[in-house]
Order: sequence, then C-alpha cells, then structure tokens
Amino acid sequence: MTDPAKVRRHAERVRELVASVVRSQIKDPRLGMITITDARITADLRDATVFYTVLGDAAAQAGTAAALDSAKGLLRSTVGKALGLRHSPTLTFVLDDVQDQVKHIDDLLAAARNADAEVQRLAARAEYAGEPQPYRIEDEDEAGDGDADVNEGADQARGGDQR
Repeated sequence: MTDPAKVRRHAERVRELVASVVRSQIKDPRLGMITITDARITADLRDATVFYTVLGDAAAQAGTAAALDSAKGLLRSTVGKALGLRHSPTLTFVLDDVQDQVKHIDDLLAAARNADAEVQRLAARAEYAGEPQPYRIEDEDEAGDGDADVNEGADQARGGDQR
C-alpha cells in the first residue's frame, strides 16, 4: 500500500500541474474561464480525478469539457514527467458543481429563516390554553387552616380516626 501522505502530496501536485498547463499551454478557444478546484488520486497512483469549475452557462461548460478532453494526452504526459512515477496516472475531469450546491443551501437557509420568523410571529400572539396561573395558590387566611387539614388527612391515611 502507498502512504496516504504521499498520495495527498501527489494529488496536490497533480492539481497544480494541471492548473499550470491549462493556464499556459492549452490554447483551445473552447476553453472557458476555468478553475481547477481539486484533484484526487487513487492509492496505487494510477488514476487521477481532477475537479474543475467553469464560469458561464451550459454551453461554456460543454466547450470546456470538450477542450479538456482533447488536451488530456498533453496533460497526462506533463503530469507523468513531473511526478516521476513509473506509470503516468490517467486523468478524468469532473465538473465541480459547487455553485449549484451553494445556491441550494442558500435556498434551504432562507426557507428556514422564513419558517423561524413565522413561528416567532405566531408565538408573539399566543395565549395560555388555560388560566394564566395554572398552579393553586392558597390565600393567607386558608394557609393556617390548611395545616390542620393536612394533619387530619395524614391520620386518616394511617388507618383510623385519632380524635
């Protein structure tokens, strides 16, 4: 097995190399405003997946995907020479849909804020279902008599009339 730290270093190097080659050597007009966001490489260092984002609409994304696919050989040879591995890793390009996920999360957060505001609005108008004070509070006059009643109740609970 390969050391995980070595795999991470190679993945980071693949990301840097692909970004550098895309920026400086690929002159394809289909290539849009691209950002290489991440690269992952398998433990055997044979397959690398490169994640990218493209600024623009679906046509720009499709054009960039075609440009990357046509430049895959150049990118693979450059990565293989720079890494110095026995086998150059095969490159797979995956469109990273971070913007779509961010928009979805923002929509969910907005819906949660609206629901919380609705709950707060309903809670402000809420009233108690019963009396405002649900617990029994004895008056001071009855408090003195209440002690005698408690003693009588305790005597009756023990089984007899102790008078």
